[in-house]
Amino acid sequence: MKRFITSALALIVAATSFGQPKQSPQATIKHVDWAKNAVIYEVNTRQYTPEGTFKAMQAHLPRLKQLGVDILWFMPIHKIGVKDRKGELGSYYSIQDYKSINPEFGNMDDFKATVKEAHKLGFKVIIDWVANHTSRDSKWLIEHPEWFVKDKDGNVLAPFDWSDVAKLDYTSKEMRAAMVDAMKFWLTEANIDGFRCDVAGEVPTDFWDDARRELDKVKPVFMLAEAEKPELTLKAFDMDYAWNLHHIMNQIAQGKQDVSAISGYFKKQDSLYTKSAIRMSFTSNHDENTWNGTEFERMGPAAKTFAALCYMMPGMPLIYNGQEVAFNRRLEFFKKDSIAWKDDAAYTTFYQKLNQLRKANKALWSGDNRNVSYKVDPKGNTLIIERTKEQNRVVALFNMSGKEVQMATPSSAKKEYLSGKTYKPNTKVTLKPWEFLIFVK
Repeated sequence: MKRFITSALALIVAATSFGQPKQSPQATIKHVDWAKNAVIYEVNTRQYTPEGTFKAMQAHLPRLKQLGVDILWFMPIHKIGVKDRKGELGSYYSIQDYKSINPEFGNMDDFKATVKEAHKLGFKVIIDWVANHTSRDSKWLIEHPEWFVKDKDGNVLAPFDWSDVAKLDYTSKEMRAAMVDAMKFWLTEANIDGFRCDVAGEVPTDFWDDARRELDKVKPVFMLAEAEKPELTLKAFDMDYAWNLHHIMNQIAQGKQDVSAISGYFKKQDSLYTKSAIRMSFTSNHDENTWNGTEFERMGPAAKTFAALCYMMPGMPLIYNGQEVAFNRRLEFFKKDSIAWKDDAAYTTFYQKLNQLRKANKALWSGDNRNVSYKVDPKGNTLIIERTKEQNRVVALFNMSGKEVQMATPSSAKKEYLSGKTYKPNTKVTLKPWEFLIFVK
């Protein structure tokens, strides 16, 4: 939901251990094994196909399997409120009934069939969960008005300036129990594998801690928090958003910051997060695409560079639907729109190869953030990231500027992964503006 919220001699060297932070307590989460080398893919059902249905989306599952993504995150699938609805169709995040299906997309059997087919092909499925608020005509607001936050005059409050929703009151034990019950419903009824939780930082952390414990009793789940709040990753969430990194990437692409901002980001994360916390990195998502522009609008010729960087960093990369074919248009949020699934083989191959590398090379896996070192040259705006684990090694060279730079190939350099071109070790090469090279052992 929308928040308003180099020459080798000149390199400045900084290394980070990504070990146990000094300030945060030890995390107790045990990540599901299938998340360690996964790539997450966001599905906007309304805009995914001209039909905007689960059945129509199912036809894309074999293509997504070939692309190499693993976790399918469906934006909210629930029935949307009518009162104070925004636009023609309303916001996905204005939930009328937590145990319902938006008839726009089909029915419960359609969704269950989609999950079943996804599982058959090896995907995991998570759904968006909006625990902070409901629609202003929700089933809960009608039946349990005492579960909502009110002003001194008894009027139900809307969080922020979201006029189509009503904020839930987490001092209510009954409401908390009902929320967990509704989440369990989707695990048992549709056999989903977890949740992406909207504005998770606005809901009390102790609720999420309790909810995770109860959900894991049904089946081991994967939990993604739409927040950048370290305490959420201790007991409740496997992964949260690397929002800060995303904003830094946009700023560097626009010439408003240099590459040293990434160095500062690494150091800060090491002090805030445990070694097992997973950060989700991305160049786009539904909020960014609709409200701030496509990755090409925000990052220009650096869009592919930062997409590759998301795979080289500790954490898990996200692909927002359409990115794999270089879709370059803002999708409407409150009315019907459609992705143009043109065939952009170059971009599809680019993401396929990065997905294959992440799966095959343990150095890039999630859940162990101690295996990274980097070299930053702010003057030349270059970045070298090296990831190692056991016998696996990945070294990536990035020109983070709009000018040509010289960088030295690593000592183990043979073939560059994406192009297949052979380089001599320890040799200076010229990188074009925003060019990058990935070397794999």
